[in-house]
Amino acid sequence: MDSVIRGFAIYFVLLIAIRFSGRRTIAQMTALDFVLLLIIAETTQQAMLGEDFSIVNAATLILTLFGIDIALSYVKKWLPKVAIMVDGTPTVLVRDGEVDTDALRWARLDEEDLLAAGRQQGVTSLDQIRFAILEASGGISVIPKK
Repeated sequence: MDSVIRGFAIYFVLLIAIRFSGRRTIAQMTALDFVLLLIIAETTQQAMLGEDFSIVNAATLILTLFGIDIALSYVKKWLPKVAIMVDGTPTVLVRDGEVDTDALRWARLDEEDLLAAGRQQGVTSLDQIRFAILEASGGISVIPKK
């Protein structure tokens, strides 16, 4: 039972930490983000397993973590406010060529990130962007001006 409680605790600590650290997707990870992920994986493994490194304990933890994830997906479906807290909402970064510097700073992005996303739509400068939206998934959607 101790492993299940540890699993719950670590799951929610990681969920909160990742949610508040920003909305990067795996495709947007830097080398530093990847190193941090590896360190977190090792640290949480030790915290969850404690002194019991048995296969039964590991299987219990795996099933607990998947169970929490499945349960949370249902809770998000039933309670939209929980989904907003966990997943976030889209953020408008550019509106009619005007960059929202506060939103950009909050998202820890810069204009080069916007241009990189815009180049996929054939945009070469910020004034060609009608809207740039940081999606809850971490991707940037760019809608070019006509």
